[in-house]
Amino acid sequence: MLMALGPLTFEVMPLNATETQRATAGGWVDKPVVGRRPVLEWMGDGPEEVMIIAKLFPAKFGGLSSLAVVDAMRNSGMPHFLVRGDGTPLGWYAVITMTEKSTYLDQGGVGQVIEVNLKLRRADAPGAAGYMAALLSLV
Repeated sequence: MLMALGPLTFEVMPLNATETQRATAGGWVDKPVVGRRPVLEWMGDGPEEVMIIAKLFPAKFGGLSSLAVVDAMRNSGMPHFLVRGDGTPLGWYAVITMTEKSTYLDQGGVGQVIEVNLKLRRADAPGAAGYMAALLSLV
């Protein structure tokens, strides 16, 4: 396993995570001061986003159902727990966007290579009842 986001597992096949990116920010506010440079005031931790780039090869390994799972996760509005393949917990993340690019279309219009970009944003842990309802809706 390369990583897991809730019920979705990224493995070498069928859904292969080929690249990740992480961006964090701090919350700073400019406080104007007469006669000098504005003072920066620390407001706390800012947004944290993770980008996962993955590839599917449906004709060889299957995995088209993974796209439906990601879309259902995004549509549920619930954050899911992200774990790296070495077992390191990364926290709760909501699926903000999912883009897919299909190339080498077959006669049915299905791409032989599908690149999937997931944009995740760090979120607070959901309540147990809401999370269980969201998980059950994915089944």
